[in-house]
Amino acid sequence: MAGSGDALDATDARLLLALSVDPRATVLALSQQLGLARNTVQARLARLESSGALDPFERRVRPEALGYRLGAYVTVQVVQRSLAEVSDALAQIPEVLEVTGLSGVADLLVQVVAVDADDLWRISEQVLTIPGVQRTDTNLALRRFVDHRMTPLLERAAGSPPGPDQD
Repeated sequence: MAGSGDALDATDARLLLALSVDPRATVLALSQQLGLARNTVQARLARLESSGALDPFERRVRPEALGYRLGAYVTVQVVQRSLAEVSDALAQIPEVLEVTGLSGVADLLVQVVAVDADDLWRISEQVLTIPGVQRTDTNLALRRFVDHRMTPLLERAAGSPPGPDQD
């Protein structure tokens, strides 16, 4: 998400769509493809990076490539006023990929990866020992049906017609 809260304009969306097709495209190639000046492309890319509109490169690395073939989502109930401390402790566990605050019964949704079931047990025990954690519920991720994607939203923002895979 952009840090300033400003929505991307159609030109930004077109630039990001081009990068999603070819992440290694040069500024020159992007400027030619989009019909924009090189300096314009360079300035927009710099703004998108500094505003937080682009996720870090590490998001593209699949845990399976590192031997973490088991994925799970752990919901965590936290003692009131311990959310920050619990979140900080979760961030110290390397197998924790993402922590999201929730409304409802659970306070946090924690995405974790493990090598196997025994490793997941170890990670679950580690989460349970964090001061402030009241209860956890672990759900195995069996299959991903839709990968993380932004293309449909970028196409909409760019004013492009949907691709053949979208409605």
